[in-house]
Amino acid sequence: MSKFDVDEALVRKLAGLLKDTGLAEIEFESEGKRIRVNTGAVGAMQIPVAAAPAAAAPAAPAAAPAGGGVPAGALTSPMVGTAYLAAEPGAAPFVKAGDRVNKGQTVLIIEAMKVMNPIQAPVSGTVKDILIADGQPVEFGEALMIIQ
Repeated sequence: MSKFDVDEALVRKLAGLLKDTGLAEIEFESEGKRIRVNTGAVGAMQIPVAAAPAAAAPAAPAAAPAGGGVPAGALTSPMVGTAYLAAEPGAAPFVKAGDRVNKGQTVLIIEAMKVMNPIQAPVSGTVKDILIADGQPVEFGEALMIIQ
């Protein structure tokens, strides 16, 4: 059996198509290899995830809209995975609430399919709130932190 190397750029492109079109799932096949990406929406297969270690839950952001949508200035997750606020266990976090960040600065990492993906600040500004805990599973499009 040949090794199946995942084309990360293709997965990101397919995820972008899902977001742009509002579809819940998309599948691509080429040369006998198939990749399926889904948003985890209702009706999609859910894979159980082991519970993350107990941590203090972050406070609800003051900037959250009444309808429960994505808060203004939110950095959202570009993928499904496990979010880490530091480069390794016991290390200082990349950023804390109140820190000033520059566009392109790594603010957290998301582990997906055993690959550590650095997530960068989309804008320069101040981290107003961190909406996730270290080691927390995150979904595509989930608000991770507020940068204003």
